[in-house]
Amino acid sequence: MTPLRTDGRAPLYRRVLGEAWDSLPAPLQTMHDVQSERTADGVAVVERGSGLLARLVAFVIGLPPAGTDIPITVSFRTRQGREYWQRNFAGHAFSSVQEQGRGRFERLLCERFGPLNFGMALVWKSERLRFVVRRWSVCGIPLPRALAPRGDSYEFVEAGRFHFHAEIDHPFTGLIVRYRGWLVPRT
Repeated sequence: MTPLRTDGRAPLYRRVLGEAWDSLPAPLQTMHDVQSERTADGVAVVERGSGLLARLVAFVIGLPPAGTDIPITVSFRTRQGREYWQRNFAGHAFSSVQEQGRGRFERLLCERFGPLNFGMALVWKSERLRFVVRRWSVCGIPLPRALAPRGDSYEFVEAGRFHFHAEIDHPFTGLIVRYRGWLVPRT
């Protein structure tokens, strides 16, 4: 699948996915068809790693504490071809910036959390949109993929509603965070 070559005005996920965009179910397309701004609300379950290093990493990034039935609001804003994501789990917020990869990150969705940049392949398979880390860097310095954080992160549709599952772990820390739930865009 070749990503669409556009002038950056098409929504980010449509640009990165190219022809695969048409295979996505409507709730996933709706969530990622961000023209300028979008806000979605839902409920999440958050699990956190128990090790000291895992807790420190989660604290530095600002990841939410563990809990069930946590209200979540995600705000998406686009500017100059990038998407700015603000996730708010009942008052515990963290943000990231997503953009289409260039250079060694070509054909990947790049997501930045401060100095960390992750290049992920978007893979539509078995009714799930998977986010597979292919490259990563810290402060622009490429690092070996073997040392990258891992996890099973994907989006899917259940009962006609957008669902997410994000998991981050690392060989040195074990589980850092796992959060899952659903979102509905505001009209």
